[in-house]
Amino acid sequence: MPLYEYYCPECEIEFEKLVKMSEADAQQSCPECGGRKPHKKLSTFATRGGSTSRGASANSCGGSGRFS
Repeated sequence: MPLYEYYCPECEIEFEKLVKMSEADAQQSCPECGGRKPHKKLSTFATRGGSTSRGASANSCGGSGRFS
């Protein structure tokens, strides 16, 4: 079961919840206030990180990129 992150605008808390794949699109309730309008947050785990430098080498292992 995937772990989803939610934000409740009614009581302004963030919470995580394990949800079955078959129920991923179903409306969830807030565990704090019982509100039925929590919003799914964009998971930071799913975002792509990396170097901001344009001069970064394509060889991320270091070295010259040649076989010895």
